[in-house]
Amino acid sequence: MRLGIDFGTTRVVVASVDRGNYPLAVFDAPDGSARDWFPPLIAIQGSRRLFGWEAWAVQEEPGWTVVRSLKRLLGAASLASEVEIAGQLIPLRDLLVGLASALRLSLLQHSNLPAGESEPFEVMLGVPANASSNQRFLTTEMFRSAGFQVLGLLNEPSAASIEFGHRRRQEASARQPAQILVYDLGGGTFDASLVELHERDHVVVASEGIESLGGDDFDELLAELALDAAGVIPAERDALAQAELFRLHEECREKKEALHPNTRFINVDLGKVRAEWRPVTVTAADFYQRSRPAVQETIHAVEDLLESHGLSVSPANGEARIDTLYVTGGASDLPLVSRMLREVFGRSVRRSAYTRSATAIGLAIQADAKAGYQLRDRFTRYFGVWREGEGGRTAVFDTLFSKDTALPAPQQPPLVQVRRYSPVHNVGYFQYLECSHLTDGARPAGDINTWDEIRFPFDPSLREVADLAGIAVEHSPVAASREIEESYSCDSNGAVVVGITDLADGYHREYRLGSGKAQERRVVPGRRAKRSRTRSR
Repeated sequence: MRLGIDFGTTRVVVASVDRGNYPLAVFDAPDGSARDWFPPLIAIQGSRRLFGWEAWAVQEEPGWTVVRSLKRLLGAASLASEVEIAGQLIPLRDLLVGLASALRLSLLQHSNLPAGESEPFEVMLGVPANASSNQRFLTTEMFRSAGFQVLGLLNEPSAASIEFGHRRRQEASARQPAQILVYDLGGGTFDASLVELHERDHVVVASEGIESLGGDDFDELLAELALDAAGVIPAERDALAQAELFRLHEECREKKEALHPNTRFINVDLGKVRAEWRPVTVTAADFYQRSRPAVQETIHAVEDLLESHGLSVSPANGEARIDTLYVTGGASDLPLVSRMLREVFGRSVRRSAYTRSATAIGLAIQADAKAGYQLRDRFTRYFGVWREGEGGRTAVFDTLFSKDTALPAPQQPPLVQVRRYSPVHNVGYFQYLECSHLTDGARPAGDINTWDEIRFPFDPSLREVADLAGIAVEHSPVAASREIEESYSCDSNGAVVVGITDLADGYHREYRLGSGKAQERRVVPGRRAKRSRTRSR
């Protein structure tokens, strides 16, 4: 069975492929209700760990610490990262795999999917457009380790554009090319993607995002207003336990999601946080005023993206050339969002009928081989490596794959970059990173995420050393006589593999990047590695 899974910050939404239809999976919740989402919650009590609906069921029981918004930890995480919960340091990987395993069990035993115990789940996964490659790796790893067969990854706004294009096929203008901007405001991140739509081919022109802005932030703003109304002093707020903070934010999330355009007052029951506290009332106007700067930040990101591609953002002069600004993501249900978008972009704003599920549906369509959709996505960051310059007097950032470089479509050959040189040191020390922007001097700027660090023995006498980190890096005449080739290969999912070869004798090591600790494969000397025929780009 093929599925599209939107692993969201506050909800996991699953859509299945069913003979040209893409229905949502509906789960049996512990309270007897049917929900078209799965809670990405983790509950900890001593050595006990509960995930998903089991964690949801104990959220109000004393003694349990419930963690929400785990996805927000992935941006700067690696495979070796740990999370502190209730005084315990727990490997992040264990929590991710436990959550994905609970999802798989719920799909099999507590959902409407007609799947047998032995039937494999082939899944297309969504990630934020601005996700770091570590986040992409960890997302893939958690689902594979839980028993899913991962078909690929797709940026969330790109998936939403596929859902939009699929429904657009019913319209008379569907055969005409269209250009849309997907505005995706989710629980923890904001993404915007400019997409060209053809009948069945979609091309992502560019993407931009804010990795730490989403519905969670609106929950926190409402919580601050509620505590202000209750007269809770800063010291008492700082003393709130993890379990109390969870209950506070969950109460605010529920009240935020119940808002409609005519709501004037928001009643927050602080008694759910502490028994001695009483309900308070916050005006919707105050909440919207406090939230306005966050929404304005997303609008600025959209304006920057459009203007960088020569598109006007002013509806008054009639020069805007996008056909639609397509609004998706659960946090976009906040009435303030639609109001502010229409103030700036006018009639081009079109709100999805499936704000919370458009991404999952688009992922399922992409997973459906019979649907015939092709999407070409792009790098959303610059990826490169630090190198020495000016004879070792300075560090130079070598951009290997530039932002907005088109990724290969599925089944197409990977992108390849090659570097050749004669080294000057005994050990090659490679430090990889990615960033959202470059300065005028081509140095990393904006959001910067470090990748793996790898070491390669340029001096053949060091090839049998188990840990090159203990070897001092120094100039080596022996190494200077060698010729080294680095080959970087990137597939349609954005996964990068680097091969480093000593061309003198074919000694080769290969590393799969993105795990925080590069996975290494070696070729013994004498077995000459194949040279890449691709020139440097």
